Amino acid sequence: MKILLVCASGMSTSLLVTKMQKASSDNGSNDEIFACSVDQLDEFIDTCEVVLIGPQIRYKAKSIGEIAAGKNKGFAIIDSVSYGMVDGKKVLEQAYALKQ
Repeated sequence: MKILLVCASGMSTSLLVTKMQKASSDNGSNDEIFACSVDQLDEFIDTCEVVLIGPQIRYKAKSIGEIAAGKNKGFAIIDSVSYGMVDGKKVLEQAYALKQ
């Protein structure tokens, strides 16, 4: 699965991407997980199946959710507890649930 994490600058999710990649590898999956800033969303949205946004930009959830829905992408705000704890496994599970 191709998972896009979106945050204000693309930097705050980089550690979470690394943790999610490890969790994916531990599962024997071959997920492609990457991050971008909200300003780069148009550039990357067509390359993913699921869009997860950082809780710090939840105020953009409606507009990003509409874009994602229009492109038939799974969409959610990353659980704030999982985000804060940088729990790659939990966030990966959240992404998987969007494609079922």
